[in-house]
Amino acid sequence: MANKEMARFNARLTKEQKEFFEYASRLGGFRSLTDFIIQSAQSKAKEIIKEHNRILASRRDQEIFFEALLQPEAPGQELRDAAAAYKRALER
Repeated sequence: MANKEMARFNARLTKEQKEFFEYASRLGGFRSLTDFIIQSAQSKAKEIIKEHNRILASRRDQEIFFEALLQPEAPGQELRDAAAAYKRALER
């Protein structure tokens, strides 16, 4: 197993919060309250980051889309050739 550098995290809770979390930890089959807290926080952090990245990607997609609408590139040779072939086919 690779060595991972460990860090300490301390938190102060009310007695009610601690009892509530311990109860949930036992119901969830966690080895300890620490395992429960770490896994729960990590799961929520992943969810928040995923949503944040989805929003950023969505905004970037919007920028790209509207940029293409407002400042379209000139058609390439293949597109011009296809348009000419289409027009010739319609004239027949």
